[in-house]
Amino acid sequence: MRIRRITSHSLQAIAEAGLIAMLVVGLMAGTAFAGKGGSGGTGGGSHAKPGSGGTGTLAVVIASDINGDGAANWGDSVTYTVSTTATLYPYVATSCYQGRTQVLGGSAGFFASYPWPSAQVVPLKSQLWTSGAADCTATLYSNDGGNRTNLKTISFHANP
Repeated sequence: MRIRRITSHSLQAIAEAGLIAMLVVGLMAGTAFAGKGGSGGTGGGSHAKPGSGGTGTLAVVIASDINGDGAANWGDSVTYTVSTTATLYPYVATSCYQGRTQVLGGSAGFFASYPWPSAQVVPLKSQLWTSGAADCTATLYSNDGGNRTNLKTISFHANP
């Protein structure tokens, strides 16, 4: 029983280290692409529409690319490069739709003291999203004083 727990814990630690390594590489690549200018869309060719409104920059970074095509696909994971001077505590909300049905929704803080950094990596799948393409939106916002202010919104397509 003890060996099973040690093995399980070791495998979990290895998986977490791998996820952290992928996130670091993804953020480094995203930072390199972010400096190139453009429409405020995504890195990694995920067919983003130009960003809209607000004060800040927001770009999609493919954190886990299962098929290696460089685009956002169902089953991949994404994160974001975020920059704003509007708040010290920026958040990003992600929502994805298949037609009129919301199949993914969530939000995470993108600041150093955010207590759940793993939430900054968004798996492009859910209990409602079991396969297929979806249209997604990421919104950079501040939540200062309980008042939500949208700073930047981008859209991207997740392929099947």
